[in-house]
Amino acid sequence: MKQMFKLTMGLGVMVLAAQTVSAQGQNCAPRPAVLERLAEKYGETRQSIGLAAQGSVVEVFASQETGSWTITVTMPNGLTCLVASGQSFETLAEALPAKGNDA
Repeated sequence: MKQMFKLTMGLGVMVLAAQTVSAQGQNCAPRPAVLERLAEKYGETRQSIGLAAQGSVVEVFASQETGSWTITVTMPNGLTCLVASGQSFETLAEALPAKGNDA
């Protein structure tokens, strides 16, 4: 789970860095409006959360019923941007490899 979270966070941060300026006009809204839309239209709830650069909050929302998922980034000013979305979300609980094992 932690490894998937780290991969998801890394993806979100990379996409955010590349698209912050263009996304603000297209895929961003006040946080309450974004959360309401994700819950009502897609049945998604928060599955994970983490801090990114410059005080931004990265979250993964998903629906256990439909498998839809969305990654959001919330700026310190409360503006929430959609970074990525898709289907087939699964919760994983993978063990970390043993120390010294690069597999």
